[in-house]
Amino acid sequence: MQTNFDKTQLADPAIQRSNEILRTCVHCGFCTATCPTYKVLGDELDSPRGRIYLIKDMLENSRIPDEKTVTHIDRCLSCLSCMTTCPSGVHYMHLIDHAREYVETRYRRPIFERALRWILTQILPHPGRFRLALRAARLLRPIKHLLPDARLRAMLDMVPKHVPAPSRNDEPQVFRSGGARRKRVALLIGCAQRALNTDINDATIRLLTRHGCDVVIPKDLGCCGAVTHHMGKAAQSHAAAAAAINTFSAEIEEEGLDAIVINTSGCGTTVKDYAHMFRDDPLAGKAARVAALAKDITELMSDLGGLREPLVKERLRVGYHAACSLQHGQQIKSLPKDLLKSAGFEVVEPKDAHICCGSAGTYNLMQPAISAELRTRKVNSIELVRPDVICAGNIGCMIQIGSATDLPLVHTVELLDWATGGPRPRSLSAAAQHRREGRSR
Repeated sequence: MQTNFDKTQLADPAIQRSNEILRTCVHCGFCTATCPTYKVLGDELDSPRGRIYLIKDMLENSRIPDEKTVTHIDRCLSCLSCMTTCPSGVHYMHLIDHAREYVETRYRRPIFERALRWILTQILPHPGRFRLALRAARLLRPIKHLLPDARLRAMLDMVPKHVPAPSRNDEPQVFRSGGARRKRVALLIGCAQRALNTDINDATIRLLTRHGCDVVIPKDLGCCGAVTHHMGKAAQSHAAAAAAINTFSAEIEEEGLDAIVINTSGCGTTVKDYAHMFRDDPLAGKAARVAALAKDITELMSDLGGLREPLVKERLRVGYHAACSLQHGQQIKSLPKDLLKSAGFEVVEPKDAHICCGSAGTYNLMQPAISAELRTRKVNSIELVRPDVICAGNIGCMIQIGSATDLPLVHTVELLDWATGGPRPRSLSAAAQHRREGRSR
């Protein structure tokens, strides 16, 4: 693609990077075939190629974003399926991130939308606040139909039936290996995940210590910056990311780390991109080091040689949902399935496994209609393969899919922990109890 940025514009590193990306695009349109919003809406401007044209025009002309451009940029899930599909290697992630930051600083949204986005940034990255908000939202669900905005109703629909108490395992400490230490790792404990499902970190810690890892929960570890980053709020996201970088760097410099383990793939995609985010910052060196150490839990388990002596004999049929941030953002596709198979589970995948479920960070809250359509398609395709349980590697996907199916949902790590001596996942036990109660009536 030909571009026409002048020298003054190209002096801006963000414009320079976007120019490189735009010039890579050859207009082939392969991305439209795998873009969820294009499949739902059928509008060229709701495809990666269409958005690329809009972003190019906006950036080249240093234009104040108009409502039309913002609408189509906002409708992008950042699922990154287009990056997997693209034969030319267009790095769409960096381009859409830049576009969102540009929009955030130059476009004045309607007051209600500004307020809603501000509230999300003040609640989601803070587990304590988020837990309180979830409990308050449960009280409002009976009057959901009275709320005037579909986004508010969508927020109430996402509230889980049970809000867990904080886990003591998320407090700063070190969990020692059960045997000879093979690695010393830090665990990114997440923010929203700590309020929504404490079983995931608990299972991760058990699995890692069982396989020879000392697991460090660093002091003062907060949000990785992913939530605000994908909303275009660069100052907030970089501040959160910088704090995380400094926290992990202190552990690296003090006793050393072999890896930073991440069990929420949305966070993993962001942390692995820290080197780019901080490329022109004094933290560049530390950011690159943290990004290089970041590993999804399934990557680390593979590095450790896989599972040791799986114990579970129950051959469940596991419907594996590939989170977009894992399969497209991090290009981790076979590892989770291989580990589950090695544990003795039968793994099945739905049709169009590469298409997003509609969660995408705050997308299901800000774009509820498109998100709901994608969720329906995903749940229908999963249920068609008749699994006993649905498994995913990202909490957002689990909440999204779980809100539209009665099948139990678990994180990949919960099944791997169970298969190597941990407790049966809580959602599996709850589903079994529900079936027993149904038969006894």
